[in-house]
Amino acid sequence: MTWVNFFGNALDPKVGGIAFFGIFLSLVVFLIGQWLFKITNGFFLCQPLFVGMVLGIFILWLLSKWFGVSLPTFYQAAYKPGGDILFWFLNPATIAFAIPLYRRNDVFKKFWLEIVLSLIVGMVISLVVIYFVAKAAGLNNAMISSMLPQAATTAVAMPISAAVGGNSAVTAMACILNAVLIYALADVLIKVFRLNSDPVGAGLGLGTAGHTVGSAKAVQLGSVQGAMASIAVVVISIVVDIVVPPFASMMHLF
Repeated sequence: MTWVNFFGNALDPKVGGIAFFGIFLSLVVFLIGQWLFKITNGFFLCQPLFVGMVLGIFILWLLSKWFGVSLPTFYQAAYKPGGDILFWFLNPATIAFAIPLYRRNDVFKKFWLEIVLSLIVGMVISLVVIYFVAKAAGLNNAMISSMLPQAATTAVAMPISAAVGGNSAVTAMACILNAVLIYALADVLIKVFRLNSDPVGAGLGLGTAGHTVGSAKAVQLGSVQGAMASIAVVVISIVVDIVVPPFASMMHLF
């Protein structure tokens, strides 16, 4: 039995059943991640997004070996149709960050200038640091371009990465790893930077560095933190969209 016979004629766009494999696999690995996260009392390496990513890649690799095809070919034909459907939902999920912002828009109105300026300055500094650290590590231009948009949430970062000559898959991995690390270290970082009494700063930091996962952690800390994290996700995504392409062009990355 060939892999095409097993999944249906995956190369035929008229066959819709193939999409269910990508959706099913994504849901299964995420549920496994949730289960592991629960039984390990929130151990950061068992964060559902991280587990889902690693386990999903491993399963796809095993199946590609089983059916005797290359992993990229198997991914494109067997997983991507369903994965693209799930990816579409990232956009409305990102827009939903406006809800906690709306609930605490009083805080944003009070500190809007400080919030916007601090996020813009922080974003520019992070781009410069990422560029020179990546250069020092010997990464090529495509890899550097893949790393630059990671400050934005995954739904925004991936198309920007592709536009500047990067690899969107690498960008997605960088975004998820960022989120997992920030979720794990959130309490420690808040203490180190003395943000316990500064809910605005704590929320902005978690949203900027941890994206959606960091925002989920911020919501656990309080309504102000959650609102500020939502602001950070939105503003940083806009700044990345505006700043990264000209920065990458100026550095001759594409």
